[in-house]
Amino acid sequence: MNTPETGILHFLSQADAVGHTLLAVLLLMSVGSWYVVLMKLWQTWQERQLAQQFLERFWAAPSLDEVARTLEQAPARDSFTLMTQHALHARSQHKRHGATRLAEAGSLGDYLTRTLRKSIDEETARMENGLTLLASVGATAPFVGLFGTVWGVYRALVSIGSSGMVGLEQVAGPVGEALIMTGIGLGVAIPAVLAYNALTRRNRVLQARLDSFAYDLFNFMVSGEPVRAPATPHPELKLVAGQA
Repeated sequence: MNTPETGILHFLSQADAVGHTLLAVLLLMSVGSWYVVLMKLWQTWQERQLAQQFLERFWAAPSLDEVARTLEQAPARDSFTLMTQHALHARSQHKRHGATRLAEAGSLGDYLTRTLRKSIDEETARMENGLTLLASVGATAPFVGLFGTVWGVYRALVSIGSSGMVGLEQVAGPVGEALIMTGIGLGVAIPAVLAYNALTRRNRVLQARLDSFAYDLFNFMVSGEPVRAPATPHPELKLVAGQA
């Protein structure tokens, strides 16, 4: 008795339109998740270098006016630079117009607090771009693969039943091939879940650093004197929502 052909290539050649569609969906999920991961890794490395350079220049500057002149010469490309630009603009805006509009209502400290909070919210939203895709891929890819396996097993059993062959070798081969879809689904989901967890932790760390820098920046602009990094944020500057 001839042994039936098995393997992933044989499974793909025997799969119908449903199987090919599910495989294409898993492939798109994998490509999309890896694109997000690689893009985030590149952005993280680049922004870390830029932020370190900016912070060194910021704390070495003799005054905020010198910082403002430096920022005018180069575009902001990291979160700390953007936050400083927004804060400097808010101080200048409040000094020129005072509280003539609702946006500038209150003291300089109140206006700076709103500006820094808005800046951190915008950066948080930007950092979370792509994470929804990773979470969705990690949650749904195993089920897409499982559906492909169930469909493949169903088709294999129907084919075996119609042919009248009920030997173990006729059942094990097609059923084993159908399990390939579950393996592909897990192979797509596991990297997406690991990357999502790593990027989420990176975002929490960066948000904590931004909150600490916002506290220093706030005190520097209000009092005109630099401060040491605080052990806990000022109660007026609880700028990071949901921070553990």
